[in-house]
Amino acid sequence: MENFTMIPKAVAAGANRIELNDNLAVGGTTVSHGVMAEAAKYLNEKNIPLVVMIRPRGGDFVYNDTEIKMMESDLFLAQELGVDAVTFGALTRNNELDKEAMEMLIGAAGGMEIVMHMAFDEIPVAKQQETIDWLVDHQVSRILTHGGPLSVPIEDHLAQLQQTIALANNRIDILPGGGITNINAEHIATELGVNQLHGTKITGILK
Repeated sequence: MENFTMIPKAVAAGANRIELNDNLAVGGTTVSHGVMAEAAKYLNEKNIPLVVMIRPRGGDFVYNDTEIKMMESDLFLAQELGVDAVTFGALTRNNELDKEAMEMLIGAAGGMEIVMHMAFDEIPVAKQQETIDWLVDHQVSRILTHGGPLSVPIEDHLAQLQQTIALANNRIDILPGGGITNINAEHIATELGVNQLHGTKITGILK
């Protein structure tokens, strides 16, 4: 969901977990303190888990030390506000997992559930097995993935998503997302054998 406005509508339409972002046009960034606080309060009362995007800007996922500090600060805030889970990802210039940055961010998450977001899709396929192994070893719960470039429909990435699910081998949840709607959700879930999907239109177009 972008900002707070659509959250009550998504809940009413049957969403059973909410990911909160700002700036969905650039793939999502961290919302303001006020928005995060209000969303956490509202969803805690409804017993619906809140996942908050931790991303200081659009663009790539290669972060400098100042940006990592910003992300750590947002993680401490999310923890303080009672957020259930956080989603982030940091890469090197070679599009491999930035393990040093990830360790710092995981440390700052302090007990919140951690989701690796679609930065995973930038990692070369040949490096994805070792990436999954590292994420499992560092108690990351889920990987959000489109299976390839977002410019290509998710239906064309089903073979890659099946491979990722096989590599995960039930050690970490693989959460398909990007271009999933109430129209294609059932087909994708059946094809992949998954029981959770991610998307802004899974419950239909909210008005």
